[in-house]
Amino acid sequence: MRDTIERIGLYFTASTPLADELNYARLAEKNGFNSIWQGESRTSRDSTISIAALATATKRIKLGTGVLHTWTRNVVTLATTFTTLDELTDGRACLGIGVLWEPMASKIGVVRRKPLQAMREHVTVLKKLFKGEEVFFQGEFVNVRGVRLERVPKNVPVYVGATGFKMMELAGEIADGVLLNYLVSHEYNRKAVEHISAGARRSGRKLEDIDRPQLLAVAYSGDLEKAYRKARLMVAEYLAMEPHIAIASGISEKITNEIRSVTGGWPTTAEKLAEAVNLVPDNLVSKLMAVGDMESCRKSI
Repeated sequence: MRDTIERIGLYFTASTPLADELNYARLAEKNGFNSIWQGESRTSRDSTISIAALATATKRIKLGTGVLHTWTRNVVTLATTFTTLDELTDGRACLGIGVLWEPMASKIGVVRRKPLQAMREHVTVLKKLFKGEEVFFQGEFVNVRGVRLERVPKNVPVYVGATGFKMMELAGEIADGVLLNYLVSHEYNRKAVEHISAGARRSGRKLEDIDRPQLLAVAYSGDLEKAYRKARLMVAEYLAMEPHIAIASGISEKITNEIRSVTGGWPTTAEKLAEAVNLVPDNLVSKLMAVGDMESCRKSI
């Protein structure tokens, strides 16, 4: 794959055992991978601690959060956390941030109010702090009065984890990069690039100035039916958990509603998910994922 893809990385979900992550990270670095992105769940894994652990197992590879949310982290605390990670990784840490999703937000007492404005304020202040500026900022969500980091990081690029097209335009305007989601269609990605480019133009930049790592889910097996079983399970769970992804990718509302009627939304049970798998057609799976044997997955990637 390295013959045809300029950069390739790993994405760890919040459920991957940390000991396994460390082993995979060593192997990825040995084989020339460019980056590792650590998923985060407010109920299973803190991405910043995971990044610190991965830093001890690697020397070269970039390490990013993919993504942590801003609602429960003070912006200055977040900046000092990544200044520390910058020091620990010798400039390899990347800050990927998002605005959380429903129903998780409401379950932990977060009101997702004006997420675009909240993201704009956080990214604006973070980038000023990372440059070593003394920051005075009074916003609707972020308020900082005369704060300067005592240690200026070497390099902490800020990536926005965006799903909606308005958030992508904002990311193109103000961020260093956009972390593009998985389980989305090619049509969705083409639209995403158009919106990122529009945002970049607003700040006098070009699309090429915005880094755009793309997450891609892969279900690999020499047994095609086994690969599709794994893939259908992942798609069913994701559509039950985050239906806005389905809407953005143009997946029929009928399929999404049928799956959610069986699972009851999120969280669900293994039994309900096993039933919902039967509602996921294979052509939908192949639209959203790389599925099959090694050669099939290579072509999809």
